[in-house]
Amino acid sequence: MYDDILIPTDGSRGATAGARHGLNLARAFDSRVHLLSVVDERAYSARLVDIDRDIREHREALEDRAEEALDELADLAADANVQSERVVEHGIPSEAIRSFVDDRDIDLVSMGTHGRTGLDRYLLGSVTERVVRTSDVPVLTSREAAENERSYDAILLPTDGSDAAAGAVEHGLAIAERYGATVHALSVVDVRQLTGMYETDSWTPRLLDVVEEARERSVEGVAERAKDRGLDVVTHVEHGIPSSVIREYVPEQDIDLVAMGTHGRTGLDRYLIGSVTERTIRTSDVPVLTVHHRE
Repeated sequence: MYDDILIPTDGSRGATAGARHGLNLARAFDSRVHLLSVVDERAYSARLVDIDRDIREHREALEDRAEEALDELADLAADANVQSERVVEHGIPSEAIRSFVDDRDIDLVSMGTHGRTGLDRYLLGSVTERVVRTSDVPVLTSREAAENERSYDAILLPTDGSDAAAGAVEHGLAIAERYGATVHALSVVDVRQLTGMYETDSWTPRLLDVVEEARERSVEGVAERAKDRGLDVVTHVEHGIPSSVIREYVPEQDIDLVAMGTHGRTGLDRYLIGSVTERTIRTSDVPVLTVHHRE
């Protein structure tokens, strides 16, 4: 499934976290790893670099920093017995990453958050945010570094029954197979949305029953797919704010990875603000795999 994995780096601790998780998956899927560091062309004037010595020296210093960042990741790859290639490019980082994905037929991007150009508190304006929002391939984001031999023993698959969620389930199950992980299928009844649909409480309890039944069907659908692959699975339907329920569920159940769809009913919207997926990425202490659903 993941023949080629891209690991971008800016030399930050966040990038190292993304690298470790990406290398874990590369080892499990026997993937080729591409290490990329982008020199941000906006940090110097490309037009003047050939005639202005100070600008030229500044660009060379940025290139040296990019090479140093790649040195660290190359050492990590070697320690993990994963073959890798390294590339330094010039451009706008998010655009260079997307172009690299297209040009090299990348199957997955693994990026850290909270790096120098990583995911900030509000997930606005960062390289990671732009890649997550626009990537046509799955993106694994992580805030914490994994141990070299980290295993994913429990994988959480939140679902709302949408096509977007279904796409993420397929990726989550594939990873679960490689690690022999237990699958947790979780669906949340967001009562706030129901109350916003009607001016009175006349919908209760019949409409609530309908929604609960739909959520039960969605988790059972995931459970059937997991069992067909020979995986252990547990299902949960809970009430609450979806992002909060997911955040609490992760430590309670010792979840190691979350796989979520985007552009679903509760997925990643155009601006990545206020969505369940965005909040999960921003707050999760375990890696989050986001999978786009393209209409």
